[in-house]
Amino acid sequence: MRVAIAGAGAVGRSIAAELIDGRHQVMLIEREADQFEPHTVEQADWVLGDACEVSILEESGIEECDVVIAATGDDKANLVVSLLAKTEFAVRRVVARVNNPANEWLFNDAWGVDVAVSTPRMLAAMVEEAVSVGDLVRLMTFRQSQANLVELTLPEETPLAGKAVSELNLPRDAALVTILRGDRVIVPQPEDPLEPGDELLFVATSDVEPEIRTALGY
Repeated sequence: MRVAIAGAGAVGRSIAAELIDGRHQVMLIEREADQFEPHTVEQADWVLGDACEVSILEESGIEECDVVIAATGDDKANLVVSLLAKTEFAVRRVVARVNNPANEWLFNDAWGVDVAVSTPRMLAAMVEEAVSVGDLVRLMTFRQSQANLVELTLPEETPLAGKAVSELNLPRDAALVTILRGDRVIVPQPEDPLEPGDELLFVATSDVEPEIRTALGY
């Protein structure tokens, strides 16, 4: 993929390095001259300019990108970049960084955001996931589909031990996508048995999350 990242601070550069390691083409757009450091991520294309300006986005060729990531430390700038990328340049996938959790409600498809990544929320979710057994933990929200990635770890005394995945009576708008078992990542098949300690990852809409709990015996 070709990916454009608005904001070449520590976050933007780290994302760029990871994507380059994954053999993607990356372009970093940075408006601050003191942050413009092409030597830090030499394999990326660098553009000095404000990604909130249509002219800069045109000159950078952003319409040729498959994904735009708005990764600045300013929520207002990230919203403007997202809106321009989606509405003016028809970028297929727009991911935006949320710096202030109070602004998270703004990061939706009305502003061109397909996926909003809130660092504080994700850190809190990781803490919950690490200590919560038997509780449903929301890890991520996919704005375009209004679905969430949620996780539940089966406790040692789970009544589901030994039961097949096909026996789970999940609601219509929920799908079990992965089972994490130790160091294994299992793509669940209908006949696969569940075990205590399994981490179950679901994609589901918010309104059916209580039904997932019920299906898992909570």
